Amino acid sequence: MPLEYTRLITTPFSDQVRTYAVRDAMLYALSVGLGSDPLDPRQLAYVYERNLRAFPSMAHVLGMEIDWLFDPANGIDLAHMLHIESGLTQVRPLPAEGSVKSRMAIKEILDRGVEKGAVLSFERSLRDAKTDDLLAIVTGKFLLRANGGFGGQTGRALPPAEIPEREPDFLCELPTLPQSALLYRLNNDPNPLHADPEVARQAGFSRPILHGACTYAVACHAFIRTITGYDGAKLRRFDVRFSAPVLPGDTIRTAFWKLDDNRYAFTAHAIERDVLVLTNGLAEHC
Repeated sequence: MPLEYTRLITTPFSDQVRTYAVRDAMLYALSVGLGSDPLDPRQLAYVYERNLRAFPSMAHVLGMEIDWLFDPANGIDLAHMLHIESGLTQVRPLPAEGSVKSRMAIKEILDRGVEKGAVLSFERSLRDAKTDDLLAIVTGKFLLRANGGFGGQTGRALPPAEIPEREPDFLCELPTLPQSALLYRLNNDPNPLHADPEVARQAGFSRPILHGACTYAVACHAFIRTITGYDGAKLRRFDVRFSAPVLPGDTIRTAFWKLDDNRYAFTAHAIERDVLVLTNGLAEHC
């Protein structure tokens, strides 16, 4: 079935309200590696209920709406879909508990041709359900490898952030656990690709892989640890392109290049396998 461009681009998304508790905020932070040093009070601020803070990248799992991806009437070939970019603009820190409302919007679908697929860009606003204050804007792109050639616009996407051709200014290595994917999927992201070895083999992987959103969060952890001293409220922007999957248990080394007073380019490698897993990253703090 071909991609139903008009149906997708005009989908009338409604607000998704998500209420979460301090337990959810702590589980999220633990699942992306916070608390690895239980004696570090800066990490405890995200995993211990006393004066708890929500980790900024938790915005990616609050109020997600994915039914449209699985609706066969939209014509998306899920078996050949890749999550290729992810971004976050933090306007206000997430509360440690509360209710948020999320509104999805499909911003653009570019047709790269039958052989190259299509690129779908989305944006999701996250607001406080009580005050309507804007908290964050989550962005992302999917490469629909089998959905190109539907006759849509072939406009050129904005180029990703460039990485300077010099040694990085900062490096941060953070481990993932063999059970990291099993932990992360408890944040309302239950795709069996990240838990079931047989499903992973059918998809061409030797074992279940880590969620891209978890890899993203580990790099975000590296930025907040290295650049802001674990003050997540200082994060303003964190955008990146995915280049290869991470295997649970990999150690992720994130490299940062300072561009100006508050902006950094970054990449990330799975160091045991010497694989570039994140590229063209751009991070900003206040």
